[in-house]
Amino acid sequence: MTTVHELSRAQARRIAVRAQLLAEPRPDDLLQVVRHLTLLQDDPTAVVSRNAELVLWSRLGSAMERHAVDDALAAGTLVDLQGLLRPAEDLALYRAEMEAWPGDDPHRRAQAEWLEDNDECRRDILERLADEGPLPSSELPDTTVVPWRSSGWNDDRNVRMMLELMAARGEVATVGRAGSARQWDLAERVYPDDPAVPLEEALRIRAERRLRALGIARARNTATPVEPNHVGEVGEPAVVEGVRGRWRVDPTYLDDEFAGRAAILSPLDRLVYDRKRMVELFEFDYQLEMYKPAAKRRWGYWAMPVLYGDRLVGKVDATADRDAGVLRVDAVHEDHDWTGEVRSAVDDELEDLAAWLGLRLMR
Repeated sequence: MTTVHELSRAQARRIAVRAQLLAEPRPDDLLQVVRHLTLLQDDPTAVVSRNAELVLWSRLGSAMERHAVDDALAAGTLVDLQGLLRPAEDLALYRAEMEAWPGDDPHRRAQAEWLEDNDECRRDILERLADEGPLPSSELPDTTVVPWRSSGWNDDRNVRMMLELMAARGEVATVGRAGSARQWDLAERVYPDDPAVPLEEALRIRAERRLRALGIARARNTATPVEPNHVGEVGEPAVVEGVRGRWRVDPTYLDDEFAGRAAILSPLDRLVYDRKRMVELFEFDYQLEMYKPAAKRRWGYWAMPVLYGDRLVGKVDATADRDAGVLRVDAVHEDHDWTGEVRSAVDDELEDLAAWLGLRLMR
């Protein structure tokens, strides 16, 4: 009979923090961090720094070189797969899915029909990239005969949607950014030519590695674009005191060793990315407010969650003003009264963040 591990919330939190490499000791190698986390979300928003850079700094601290992400992309050790940066060798785990696209998913089948209706445009894009790539989407031809239609967000963005679907089937790939604009090229020029891992085996390996990176997760969860938050039946079953339902846990973390520290996180950090899991395990009140009108924001446009030990304890509203040469801290929101030790640790992190950005800290 399979043992169901009974965890307190504190134990579950510590598993999640350790799995995300946010406990002591800090890691010191960028590629090893990305291999463990499996991905970095390459969101271009840079209120403080790009998400991928900020996620790495939260783990590596001073060992994180300022332009290391761009250098790794240029060197080909990291690749962009649908907006997520992954180690190049991991592409072998995605090739079979690309080859099988769209599969049985009805939504993807509808996308495939649109792609087929506009096959001439697809061929025009491939020809232009072959001759002149890498190029931004703005320099690629829109020869679609059936325009893309959506609920509004992607209306009249035919080329952008064409590229996203071509990337899903492994024809094109992002090779970096010029400013905020993604640069596209033929995937065969970007991705390593490693043989594909068979689909069923690849999905299992990906779920195992996802659980290793999260520590504890649901077997099933609400669907999310590109990267799921759930892990299926890998790992071992667990329940968390005070939280309904079953979880899956990576038994590697059940030794209960834990040495916490302070960390300032990106709003898109995987420790908090699954907001439902964040609430269930950390009981943390938070949402990204950049899309809210300024008058309705409680914490700030890009307020960064603050981790201390195994608790999320507040938010820091800060902006990197590079013209003025300062990291401006507009507010520090304490969820509960912080001790002097917590304040001192968070102050040290802010000083380190400013130094890493090459800016002066201004409170």
